[in-house]
Amino acid sequence: MPQPRNPFNQGLDKNQANYVPLSPLSYIERSAYVYPARTAIVYGERRQTWAQTYERCRRLASALAARGVGTGDSVATMLPNVPAMFEAHFGVPMAGAVLNTLNTRLDPEAIAFMLEHGGAKVLLTDREFSTVVEKALALMKTPRPCVVEVDDDTAPEGPRLGEIAYEDLLAQGNPQFAWSLPGDEWDAIALNYTSGTTGNPKGVVTHHRGAYLNAASNVISWSLPHHAVYLWTLPMFHCNGWCFPWTMALIAGTSVCLRRVDPALIYPLIREHHITHMCGAPIVYSLLINAPAELRQGLAHTVHGLIAGAAPPAAVIEGCEAAGIDITHVYGLTEVYGPAAVCAKQEEWAALPIEERARLNGRQGVPYPLQQAVTVLDPETMEPVPADGETMGEIFFRGNVVMKGYLKNPEATREAFAGGWFHTGDLAVMQPDGYVKIKDRSKDIIISGGENISSLELEDVLHRHPAVMLAAVVAQPDEKWGEVPCAFIELKQNADVTEQDLIAFCRTHLARFKVPKRIVFGPLPKTSTGKIQKFVLRGQVKSVSAIE
Repeated sequence: MPQPRNPFNQGLDKNQANYVPLSPLSYIERSAYVYPARTAIVYGERRQTWAQTYERCRRLASALAARGVGTGDSVATMLPNVPAMFEAHFGVPMAGAVLNTLNTRLDPEAIAFMLEHGGAKVLLTDREFSTVVEKALALMKTPRPCVVEVDDDTAPEGPRLGEIAYEDLLAQGNPQFAWSLPGDEWDAIALNYTSGTTGNPKGVVTHHRGAYLNAASNVISWSLPHHAVYLWTLPMFHCNGWCFPWTMALIAGTSVCLRRVDPALIYPLIREHHITHMCGAPIVYSLLINAPAELRQGLAHTVHGLIAGAAPPAAVIEGCEAAGIDITHVYGLTEVYGPAAVCAKQEEWAALPIEERARLNGRQGVPYPLQQAVTVLDPETMEPVPADGETMGEIFFRGNVVMKGYLKNPEATREAFAGGWFHTGDLAVMQPDGYVKIKDRSKDIIISGGENISSLELEDVLHRHPAVMLAAVVAQPDEKWGEVPCAFIELKQNADVTEQDLIAFCRTHLARFKVPKRIVFGPLPKTSTGKIQKFVLRGQVKSVSAIE
């Protein structure tokens, strides 16, 4: 017999009145309409309202469209956290194109690959990076993009490469440009490349729907108030600044742009502009809490900070709390728009001792409000691991805040989504309260004499030593045990500690087989976002997993 028709599907179709594609472009349009005179951007002496910012974004979109940039095209940026970088997050997709924010610390070969692979038609660049960009352009085998020079009086000296200046480009644009929302919210909005340490990096393609939802998730999960004042300590090129350009448009907040991370610059800005919120990797907060006391004087309000990374050391969380920085731990990857899980705080935690609060707040937590799921599964069976805090599995994501896939790489895309989940490669346990706790990257587990040692556990202990600024532990080959832990240590200024001092300290906190067998002192290699480049350290000790 024929099945009865569902009356709720009859004559109730989507139309222009009841369906609009989700896009963060809607956010800036609303803020410019509702709060036109409120400050959107602060940079040095420059002040820009939401009405002015919206107009400039429309000019950018118009000028790009006049140069033939539109659907299926990409526009790359090689910029620090300056106003033009913020404007590109709106102006480029308003033209129908895809924004490709380049990591400003990459080498010319990597930049050349990304420009070619992503098919950039236009490149916005800053003279601080002109040497790298010039070499990258020379390496390209495909047609070079039109280079637009973003002028900045505070930029270091460097040759001009641009065919046109950014302000001249905007002057050619129409401030009333009739941009439109994407035809489909699944249309691409951004292209971000993962850091490739072997072969070429993968191009992560994200869509308007995910950007809209994750920007809103930032607000919901952080209880971000309207008109918050946000300091750009996180690079906007990194996962599109964790979607915060779009988040700030949603709340009509103020973005205080910052060209480089330096406590000597940050603390005065916090005081002058009454900064309420900021984001960054653990290294950013380590710099702040270990800055000279005179820099930290005069802060009379709490600064709210999002911190991300595999697991911020408890010492960093404790130090931030003592310094008046209220930390919320988030977790994610480029493939999930930056943060897509949060260690949601429970009210009863506030009454616990600081070490216990640090332990609880150091977890990866639960899904972002508008992400469907984050969980720990057995990667072989794809079944959930027991919530016992002991059984190791892999972290998986599912939901609307997951990438479309990898550009021009269907095999990698299939592998990433095998079994209907996004595979992160991060190893974790599910704790009894339902919170995810990362244990390590699969490549960072040290197998010594058949025993698994978590490098993160060792690093957390080392960070508790008062002389240690940063610690990174990798596997070092060993004839007897196969591999053993080797710790690389960056000391605080004027600190004085020996290898034996640190080994003895570790022995009071760890099982003997987990204690580092060797400690190397010196500056640690870092990415532009402050992540320690463990593959460099593995190469130094000739680890079997030196190549990622």
